[in-house]
Amino acid sequence: MAYYHASDHYYNIIRKNIKKYRKEKHFTQQQLADAADLSVDYICEIESLTKNKSFSIVTLGRIADVLEIDIRDFFIKE
Repeated sequence: MAYYHASDHYYNIIRKNIKKYRKEKHFTQQQLADAADLSVDYICEIESLTKNKSFSIVTLGRIADVLEIDIRDFFIKE
């Protein structure tokens, strides 16, 4: 039996993990944005669970590189 999850489900797992890893590295949203060459507004939107903002795998890769984590870690549901 296949299970269906709205795309928001997967985005929300990633959003929560981005915020978690950012805080573990003691980065502000501004610091992460600057290091990943993104705007702070975009980082805020990515981390927000209330905004319907999608992001590309390239953006996710840039954030993972800055945070020095494996991109797969963003997909782990806790």
